[in-house]
Amino acid sequence: MSVEAGSKVIGKVTGIKPFGAFVELPGGKTGLVHISEVADKYVEDINEHLKVGDEIEVKVLSIGDDNKISLSIKKAQDKPKPKPRQKAPSPEDFEKKLSGFLKDSEERMSTIKRQAESRRGGRGRR
Repeated sequence: MSVEAGSKVIGKVTGIKPFGAFVELPGGKTGLVHISEVADKYVEDINEHLKVGDEIEVKVLSIGDDNKISLSIKKAQDKPKPKPRQKAPSPEDFEKKLSGFLKDSEERMSTIKRQAESRRGGRGRR
């Protein structure tokens, strides 16, 4: 089986380094899964995710001119489709909220003015 960029293949982990894991592919070729391509979340220690001898599905990202093969585990996994966005509230809802806010705001302002005037002793008196 030939290994081509973009294809998904099953490989066997043959070595683990702090920067990634070496994976033997069908046909005896070896590629590297960089630590950033192991999982969707941050991977601090690759040994928490992989062990030598594990069989994993990988996606071939690229094959360099020097025959270095870049692999990805996270891109080989089928991700669930994103949920559709919820419908935005209608303009009428916004108008209702705005009028309610204005009414509440006016009531609060009149209360504050009344309290301030009572502390001063009324309007214009000294």
